[in-house]
Amino acid sequence: MKVYIDYKSPYAYIAKDPTYQLEREFGIQIDWYPLTLNIGSFLGTARKIDNGAVVENNRSPRQWLAVKYAYRDARRYAELRGLTLKGTQKIWDSSLAAIGLLWAKQQGHEPLKAYTDMTYERFWKRELDIEDPEVIVSLLEDSGSKTTGFDEYLVGEGREYHDRLQDEILDAGYYGVPTYVVDGESYFGRQNLPRVRWHLSGKPGPLPDIAYDTLGS
Repeated sequence: MKVYIDYKSPYAYIAKDPTYQLEREFGIQIDWYPLTLNIGSFLGTARKIDNGAVVENNRSPRQWLAVKYAYRDARRYAELRGLTLKGTQKIWDSSLAAIGLLWAKQQGHEPLKAYTDMTYERFWKRELDIEDPEVIVSLLEDSGSKTTGFDEYLVGEGREYHDRLQDEILDAGYYGVPTYVVDGESYFGRQNLPRVRWHLSGKPGPLPDIAYDTLGS
């Protein structure tokens, strides 16, 4: 199974642990990929300071309503899982963190898992600048990944691969996170986890309805 995520997506964050559970339950190793969202292209951009005041804004009233609802909805499910989810103060460029994912992935399952866990948790507590290359290196070190050569990878091979991968992902028709791909069939959104589980189980019985299923984790 392939899973596409973005560290700046609250929905991908709250889907992370239920997705790990599927990995354990079915004895599979997920093939993780970054899908770096261009949120500003459809929800506009804005920037807040620490006290919550908006200092930059090019969003329409409707875009603000959509953003506020998305965070309110995500927080409901984050609270069920005991996760801290603070709204971001701007639209982040998460491509450096995504390239870090690609690097950690080469190090093995455990370093990648540790990197993803730390990146999500710290970012959504507003403790992480994912646009700072030195921060990404520190995350990789903390995850147990080797970092020799990463600086060159970040601006060279890794950047080229990341950018090419984004075009390939969009051309394949995957446009949001989390997206699950099983046997070439895609399921977008955490609400599709029951269907992903059904597919991994060999499609027993009728296709289940979509739901925000915690999968018992």
